[in-house]
Amino acid sequence: MIMLAKDETTSTRERILDIAQRLIQSRGYNAFSFHHLAHEIGIKTASIHYHFPTKADLGVALLRRYRQRFGQELDGISANNGNSVRSLVRFAALFQRTLSVDSQLCMCGMLSAEIESLPKPVAIEVKRFFSETELWLTNVLTHGRREERLAFEGSPRTQARMLIAMMEGAMVVARGMRHNAYFQGMARNYLLQLKAA
Repeated sequence: MIMLAKDETTSTRERILDIAQRLIQSRGYNAFSFHHLAHEIGIKTASIHYHFPTKADLGVALLRRYRQRFGQELDGISANNGNSVRSLVRFAALFQRTLSVDSQLCMCGMLSAEIESLPKPVAIEVKRFFSETELWLTNVLTHGRREERLAFEGSPRTQARMLIAMMEGAMVVARGMRHNAYFQGMARNYLLQLKAA
């Protein structure tokens, strides 16, 4: 990950982003305000407005950081093994890791439920996240089918969309049931169906 300079301004900005991310992943975008952030950090709301004039500015900055970090995780998976089955297992593990922290959801999955009430620039970033993830998965699935490690009906793109929907949906249901192992079972069973005999 790209590390930012450890000056006072950067530190405060990153703390704002970290807490906003936690709040979105546990409550949603519309369930917190700058007042909530200021209270948790111990600063004035004016300090938050200094870094992010509006909540939409905060949302866009947060999603760009989230997309960048998630993209780096995917790049790491691609760089460290060429095995499509292991790549998909490690992809699922990213979601499991998120869920294991206080039953938090994928930030973009959470935001999708609120898409109609999000500021347009924030909604655009959510769409970009899913488009980038779909492209990465499509490449992994194409490679896996070509090498006969994976077998599935339809196009790799369609399968990528189904996989994203399964991961996001399984997280929501696991959270609702207060049973994180539900996600592990669903992900494992889905990936086993993709593995070539």
